[in-house]
Amino acid sequence: MKAKRFFGSILLAIAGGIAAVLIYTAIDQKKPAYIVQETPGMQYVNLPPAETVAPTDFVAAAETAVHGVVHVKTKAFREGSGNPFYDFFFGYREDGEQVPVLGYGSGVIISSDGYLVTNNHVIEGSEEVEVTLNDKRAFTAEVIGTDPSTDLAVLKIRDNNLPFLRFGNSDNLRLGQWVLAVGNPYNLTSTVTAGIVSAKARNINILSGNQLAIESFIQTDAAVNPGNSGGALVNTKGDLVGINAAIASRTGAFSGYSFAIPVSIVKKVVEDIIEFGAVQRAILGVTIVELDADAAKEHNIDNIEGVLVNGLRQNGAAIDAGIQVDDVITAINGVRVNSPSELQEQVSRYRPNDKISVTINRKNRIFQIDVVLRNLEGGIGIVERQEAISALGASFDELTSSEKRNLEIKSGVKVVDVNSGKFRSAGIKEGYVITEINNRSVDSMEDIRRIVEESDGGIYIEGIYPDGLIAYYAIHL
Repeated sequence: MKAKRFFGSILLAIAGGIAAVLIYTAIDQKKPAYIVQETPGMQYVNLPPAETVAPTDFVAAAETAVHGVVHVKTKAFREGSGNPFYDFFFGYREDGEQVPVLGYGSGVIISSDGYLVTNNHVIEGSEEVEVTLNDKRAFTAEVIGTDPSTDLAVLKIRDNNLPFLRFGNSDNLRLGQWVLAVGNPYNLTSTVTAGIVSAKARNINILSGNQLAIESFIQTDAAVNPGNSGGALVNTKGDLVGINAAIASRTGAFSGYSFAIPVSIVKKVVEDIIEFGAVQRAILGVTIVELDADAAKEHNIDNIEGVLVNGLRQNGAAIDAGIQVDDVITAINGVRVNSPSELQEQVSRYRPNDKISVTINRKNRIFQIDVVLRNLEGGIGIVERQEAISALGASFDELTSSEKRNLEIKSGVKVVDVNSGKFRSAGIKEGYVITEINNRSVDSMEDIRRIVEESDGGIYIEGIYPDGLIAYYAIHL
C-alpha cells in the first residue's frame, strides 16, 4: 500500500510539472528571448607571428658570439713610476728604462681576414696591441684607424678564416628585447651576460670633451664591467647590434646599466676607416637643443616633437639650404628624431655630398628641405688622412661668428679634441682657439694643413682659451 502511494505521488508531481510548462509556454509564447552578454566584449591584440618572437634560449647566440670576441691587451711606456711623490723623493729608475703601463679590454672580429673593432679608449696612447682569440692564439695587432668622436677604433691581425660576427640591425631593437654582452671583464675571458634593452639613443656625456662627439647609446641592464669595453652586444640570433663602451656606476663596477654604441654607427665608421683611412664625417651645420615644454611654449610651438635649431654654422650646409634659427627638425629622410642624439645618429650615417631630406616645423607649418651635407672643412669632397695633421693628435672645427665676437678675434680654428700626439705633449687642451701659426692667420682646417706641411721642422702657435687666456706653444714636428 505504501509503495502504491509513493509511485502515485511521483506520477502526480510529473503531471503537474508538464502542465506548468504548457501553461507558461501558452502565456509567454509571444515574448522574445534575450541573451545577456558582457559589454564591452573581449578585446584582442595582434601578436607577431611565432617565428618573429625572440627566443629565450641564449645558448646558440652565446656559443656563436664568444668565438668572435677577442681579448685586447695594450702596452704603453712612461718615464718614472707613475707616482709623482715617489719620483720626487726617490727619482726615476736608476737604469733609465721606461716603465711599461698595461691595459686590457675586448674587441670584435668583423671579417674573416682579420679586421676587428674596439673602443678608442681601449687602445688610445698604446704602443703595442696584442689580441688573444677565444682559442688562445695571440697576434700583434695593427691600429688601422681611430675615431675619438664615436670612441671607436679598427685593428687588423694577420690571419684568415677567422670566426666573425655578422652586423645586425640596431634600428630594429625594441625596448624590453633580450641582448647579450660578451667580453673580458676583469680579464675573465669569454664572459657572457644577459639583459634587456632599457633605452635607445641615450646621451650620457661621456665624450663631452669632444665637441664633435656622437652619443646615441643603447642602454641595457646586461652586466658590464672594466674589461668589457670594446666587446660585443648581440641579439638572440648572435648578430652584432652594438659595441659595449661604458657603464653607469658610482663605484667603478657594474651597478645596473651599461651602454653600447649602436651598430648603425659602428658599421659606417669601420667602412670609412678601412676604405679612406679616416671617417668621412657629414656635417649638417646646426647647433641644436632638446625641445621641451618650456621651449615649445616660448616659441609658440604646438607639437612638442623634434629638436630645436638654436644656431647655424656660417657657410654650412643647413644655412645654405634655407634652414633657420628656431626651426624644429622632426625627421631625417623620413626617420623621426626627437632628441639631439637621435638627430646626430641619423646624420652620422651619411657622407659629405650626400643629399638628405630634412623635415622642418617652422611656426607650426611642416615642410621638407633638401640638404647636401658637407665635411668638417666645409667642402663636399673625401677627407683623406693627412700624416702631417694626424701627428698633431687633435681634431679641429671652425668658429661661428658669435664665438669670434665673444673672443674679440677676426679668425681662428677651435681645438675640439686632443688625443695622444704633439698637442697633448705640448700641453694644449680642448677649447683652445688657434689664431696664428708661424705668424700666419688661420681660419680653417685647410689653413692649418697648408702651414704645417710647409713648415720646416716645427711650428709656433698663438691662440686663446675660452676664458680669455692667451697662450703660445712651440711644437717640433
